[in-house]
Amino acid sequence: MSDHATHSTAVPEQRLTHLRQDGSAHMVDVSDKAVTKRTATAEAFFVTRADVIAQIMSGDLPKGEALGTARVAGIMAAKRTWELVPLCHPLPISKVSVDFAAEGDRVRVTASVTTKGVTGVEMEALTAASVAALTLYDMTKAVDKHASITGLRVLAKSGGKSGDWVIDDAN
Repeated sequence: MSDHATHSTAVPEQRLTHLRQDGSAHMVDVSDKAVTKRTATAEAFFVTRADVIAQIMSGDLPKGEALGTARVAGIMAAKRTWELVPLCHPLPISKVSVDFAAEGDRVRVTASVTTKGVTGVEMEALTAASVAALTLYDMTKAVDKHASITGLRVLAKSGGKSGDWVIDDAN
């Protein structure tokens, strides 16, 4: 046996919690988990032309004021994540914020969700950011049919057994 094999630091195989032994999907039992305050923040980018960004930020689009509409859509989506993503638990959402920042040819959509519960709100934050970005697309498709949505990801989470973390990069 090689020296490398005898000093292995391999991580034990982890079982995916949403799969049964036979490979079928199921909803995870969270009834024994502690109730804690949990937060998550996610982002997405709506990419379009600079003139369209100016229209979005000034509220001067043919379909009307996009940012307020997208904010409400994101909040509504976070509250209904459990109806959209099959294995998510319904959660008592305490707070949802959806914010927008113009950055050149894009709008950064940032969504933060808070609950006091037994499971995290990463999926709710992702859903809020994505639906807010989709709403921007819907509100602007008449002026830019080539707009896109990119960069959907969780930026940070806190609370729960797995602890707190923040993504490393500054973007």
